[in-house]
Amino acid sequence: MKTALICGISGQDGAYLARLLLEKGYQVWGTSRDAQMASFSRLDLLGIRSQVKLVSMAMNDFRSVLQVLSAASPDEVYNLAGQSSVGLSFDQPVETLESIASGTLNLLEAMRFLGLPMRFYNAGSGECFGNSGEEGADENTPFRPRSPYAVAKATAFWEVANYREAYGLFACSGILFNHESPLRPQRFVTQKIVAAAQRIAAGNQEMLRLGNIAVKRDWGWAPEYVEAMYLMLQQDKPEDYVIATGESHSLETFVDMVFAEVGLDWQEYVVVDESLYRPSEIAEGKGRPYKAMAKLGWRAQLGLNEVVQGMLAG
Repeated sequence: MKTALICGISGQDGAYLARLLLEKGYQVWGTSRDAQMASFSRLDLLGIRSQVKLVSMAMNDFRSVLQVLSAASPDEVYNLAGQSSVGLSFDQPVETLESIASGTLNLLEAMRFLGLPMRFYNAGSGECFGNSGEEGADENTPFRPRSPYAVAKATAFWEVANYREAYGLFACSGILFNHESPLRPQRFVTQKIVAAAQRIAAGNQEMLRLGNIAVKRDWGWAPEYVEAMYLMLQQDKPEDYVIATGESHSLETFVDMVFAEVGLDWQEYVVVDESLYRPSEIAEGKGRPYKAMAKLGWRAQLGLNEVVQGMLAG
């Protein structure tokens, strides 16, 4: 039986990844800063909380990281921890950089120190590319981050690449574009839209306030994306991969589809509020996942329409 350690198991991706690995027969450990006080509601929703060994680990504390890695002695380590909101990163840039970049560095250094044959997956982000435009971004596209979150993710990406090349660690990054599910918290705009549309359809009198709805994003289905994470650690050698659908749609299109699904005209209920605009924004983010298709045999099966329906059904 293989053992996997999922750092940041309480989030959307951590919960879906834990379910996937349990189905594959893994023993799964999961970390949170304070496992006794943390909410593992997503694990509860998937009915798997009792099957996971939950432990406390402070990502920015090397001793804490070293202790957990020593205790778990995992075959695979999945780093999904850290501040995960692009919008919040403008308000908390230091916390964002420390939780992502310092946390990743501590994991890598602890793995190097222990010298055990662990395989390491790091959660990268398509946000690192900045504006990819209609052409989209692949593994050879330069990073041009436009938020503190993207800067932190870019830093962690290069830490992983450095430890792979300098110390021979099996360490790779998945450069994932947006991926959604019913497990998204409402601070993410997609879930904010879905929840508001459902409340309005149920008779609630309210207006939904959004920022720039002209931005375009590459949206996929989160349960599919965690499969790509797993596949990356099953390869003969560690490499980085862009994970995306290869299609982009405007936020306005997403809003239109959600409201149409509940029988409403979005223009009657949505207000564009310029105070919600970000200091710097990505006009279009789109990935080119051809390497993942060729080497991992992975491709996104669900498009935006299915993502919308899945979120509403959740």
